[in-house]
Amino acid sequence: MEGSLFISSSNLMKKFILNCVIGIIIVFVLDFAVGESLEYFYFKQTSGFQYRTTYSMEKTNEDILVFGSSRANHHYKPSVFKKKLNSSFYNTGRDGNFIFYQTAVLKSILKRYKPKLILYDFTGEFNINQTDYDRLSSLLPYYKNHSEIRNIVNLRSQYEPVKNFSRIYPYNSTIGNIAIGNININGLRTKDKNGYVPLYGEWKEPLKMRDIIKFEKTDKNKINVFKDFLSLCKENGIAVMVIVSPVYYTYDKDYSLELCEEICNEYKIPFFNFTKNQDFLESPYLFDDVSHLNDKGATLFSEKVADLVRED
Repeated sequence: MEGSLFISSSNLMKKFILNCVIGIIIVFVLDFAVGESLEYFYFKQTSGFQYRTTYSMEKTNEDILVFGSSRANHHYKPSVFKKKLNSSFYNTGRDGNFIFYQTAVLKSILKRYKPKLILYDFTGEFNINQTDYDRLSSLLPYYKNHSEIRNIVNLRSQYEPVKNFSRIYPYNSTIGNIAIGNININGLRTKDKNGYVPLYGEWKEPLKMRDIIKFEKTDKNKINVFKDFLSLCKENGIAVMVIVSPVYYTYDKDYSLELCEEICNEYKIPFFNFTKNQDFLESPYLFDDVSHLNDKGATLFSEKVADLVRED
């Protein structure tokens, strides 16, 4: 009796182990199949913000590139630079993505070619903010084929190298946008002009004063990655200008901008701050909201920046 119970228990254990192995195989097969499909449709997109990241990292060949977040994306009008400087221009800006994203994109670009000029739109990014690490998810689709960006993406968490063994993981927060990006229906995808996305609202509220803009602690990762961005430009003989584009509010002091200017001086990089430029502070109709210019404002601002480039 005891022998038969032992045999029965042994058979159950073998069956359990076999079922676990089969289950793991099924999970891996499904992960691979679904991940492959998501990857195919992600890189099949021909417009939208995800496509613009792909184009920036893998296809740009323009003379002048602008880097930054939403203010870069909406403030630098390629047609103005092309006309004034007789140079090709692409806007790599992406909403909500700051220095980590921009340095990763630059590293990928430098594997292919060296642009003649880079404009970096700085938006005050040196504070500690977990959201900026979370948003590194926008680079996950490129983790597999772009080894040069992995050290930056790995700042998101110590488990990123393990998580990225999954083929689904890089796309699990992009499925809705992938679907929209593959549906050819007017109005579903934001139209851009060489990466530039115009805004057409007009701000109506009066100019306001903000408190001193400061932070308790600086994020050393952000400072080091920003310095890495500037070093990469200098090492590759690329002219670079750091610019703070206009906003529709005033302030006494911004510690992040002051630190940025100090770093630029250290690296002998031109730094231009337009946040107190009266041409914009006296013209609310040039803004879509307090932080973003509309298309009229972007035209004027781009003309001013192009003139700075010609004078430099």
